[in-house]
Amino acid sequence: MSECIRVGVIGAGQIGTSHLNKYRDIPQARVVAVSDLFPAKIATAKERFGIADGYEDFQDLLAREDIDAVDVCVHNNKHAPIAMAALAAGKNVYCEKPMAGTYRDAESMFQAARKHGRRLSIQMGTVFSQESRAAKRIVDEGHLGRIYYARSFGYRRRGRPFVDGYGTANFVDRGICAGGALFDMGIYHIANILFLVGNPEVLSVTGATHQELDMYEDRRAFSNYSVEEMGLGWVRLAGGISFDIEETWAVHHDGQESSKVLGSRGGIKLNPLAFFSSLADMPMSSTFDLGGSNTRWHSCFPETVWYDSSQQHWIGALLGKVPLLPTAEFALNTALISEGIYMSSRLGREVPAAEIREKSVSTAIDPYTPEKVWA
Repeated sequence: MSECIRVGVIGAGQIGTSHLNKYRDIPQARVVAVSDLFPAKIATAKERFGIADGYEDFQDLLAREDIDAVDVCVHNNKHAPIAMAALAAGKNVYCEKPMAGTYRDAESMFQAARKHGRRLSIQMGTVFSQESRAAKRIVDEGHLGRIYYARSFGYRRRGRPFVDGYGTANFVDRGICAGGALFDMGIYHIANILFLVGNPEVLSVTGATHQELDMYEDRRAFSNYSVEEMGLGWVRLAGGISFDIEETWAVHHDGQESSKVLGSRGGIKLNPLAFFSSLADMPMSSTFDLGGSNTRWHSCFPETVWYDSSQQHWIGALLGKVPLLPTAEFALNTALISEGIYMSSRLGREVPAAEIREKSVSTAIDPYTPEKVWA
């Protein structure tokens, strides 16, 4: 493959625009085509980002032989059909999180990549943060000892999409987005913990979801608000690891908590990164100069640049600069956990992983269905 990856982007809305901005900062990536159901969005993307071609039908983009990779930036329940069509067309696929609306659809995507011998990567920005990469070094060098507990935490005081004033109604209509706080934010934090602890097998999931706070009634009605503003989970992972999850879009609290990983010799919290252990028979708490370390690593280890962001890594991996991190595997396990939380909340009990897999059904929708517009 040449030193330039030619990319086709499917979806030119809020998320697609964000991805296009990132590609503009990667010299080795060139977006050659964009597709969207709405001609106005195509025209805007072409003008703003200097893209030569645009298509209302994404199949026309997939038919091009000069495209190396496709970036899927549509709503959650459309991820699977479009990603699988792209994989079948021989394209490598980078997809916005979450992987899909259900575990069944995510597994179908994962198997399609294997079947067609293509690469599949999921946008997991937290894995590439300075804090996460530094924490991974600490874990991999054994400074935590035997890991036995992890916590995933995400917080907004009042930040529900659309009903609190930003984003579109598609983000809160379960038929389109498939989930709320767990899918919008929780995916990032859950996958990041799985990355840090080695992505162990999920054994069982207990969970609950809540939608309790008031909202503007006109926006509730228009949006068909049907997702959770809080998702809670308790997961049993292989290796005796307990994993608990708290994710909120809106809550009466100050959010003074953090994701963390605890082991027999030490523990870390992620925001800001801190290390806790014992030295000379005294409890010890340590912080890090991440800025200085990051500068040194970039100077001494040239491959570091390919881990600066999820899309930077994707392009570097396609160019053969670095191995592709298995974000699709993190995302698949994350899909199993998130669906387990929803299923457990409905059933009122712990759910074994095998039952989640067996009962998961596809929620994929017609990729040609237009988006809802707030008038």
